Amino acid sequence: MLWELTNDRPLYIQLIEHLKLLILSGEYEPGQPFPSVRELALEANVNPNTMQRALAELVRDGLLINERTIGKRITSEVSMIQSMREELAHSKLRQLKKNLDQLGFNKEEQLAFINSHWNSTHEV
Repeated sequence: MLWELTNDRPLYIQLIEHLKLLILSGEYEPGQPFPSVRELALEANVNPNTMQRALAELVRDGLLINERTIGKRITSEVSMIQSMREELAHSKLRQLKKNLDQLGFNKEEQLAFINSHWNSTHEV
C-alpha cells in the first residue's frame, strides 16, 4: 500500500482519508481483521500516536470495530460501507463538475469530455 503523505495538511487527516479509501474500495473486506496500529505506523512511516488518532476516528465513524481480544476489524455492515462509498464518489463528482465549470465547460461539453476520455488508455 502506497502512502503519499504531504506536509500541506495534518497527517492524521491524510491517514484517515487513505485508510477510509482502502476500506471503501474493498481492499479490506467487511468483518476482516485490520492491521495493528504499530504495523500501519511502520508502513506509513508515522508516529504510532498519529496512526492511533486516525484509527480512533474510523472507529467513531463505524468503519472499524474494536474487539478486546483480537484488535480492530472492519465493520460487517455492508450497507454502511456501500453508502459511504457512494457518498465519497458523489463528493468526487461534485468536485470534478466544479473544476470543469471553472474551466468554462458547459454541461454538454463536460459530458462529451468525460465520455471521450472514459476509455482512454492514458494514465490519470
